[in-house]
Amino acid sequence: QPKRKAAFGSVGRRIPYRILHLINQDGESLGNMHRAEALKLMDQHGLKLVLLRENVEPPVYKLMTGQQIHEEQLKRAEKNKSSPKPGMCTKELSFSSAIAKNDLETKTKQIAQWIEKKHHVKVTIRQAK
Repeated sequence: QPKRKAAFGSVGRRIPYRILHLINQDGESLGNMHRAEALKLMDQHGLKLVLLRENVEPPVYKLMTGQQIHEEQLKRAEKNKSSPKPGMCTKELSFSSAIAKNDLETKTKQIAQWIEKKHHVKVTIRQAK
């Protein structure tokens, strides 16, 4: 069973940075400190260190409880669901309101196949002249 990748940042004791910016579980900044001091605080309060932003200098870590980590992962998963996938395909179909019965049945079958394949389908109906 392959290991699942964490939804965000590193969680726990493996911190590759010597100096980091720490935020406590209430969202207050504790300032820049050495990795050893941050681990000591983590152990004292029974919390976990989570990487929030590593593109800044020094990287930002937050002390979180297991419940807070779980809630954050759920929020991010929900946000990722709502954003369109890069491989997601949108199919577009347009037809006139004066379409023949057979053509309409054929196109509805095609739409059903696309939906089964998890494609997004956009249907446009033009008014007949």
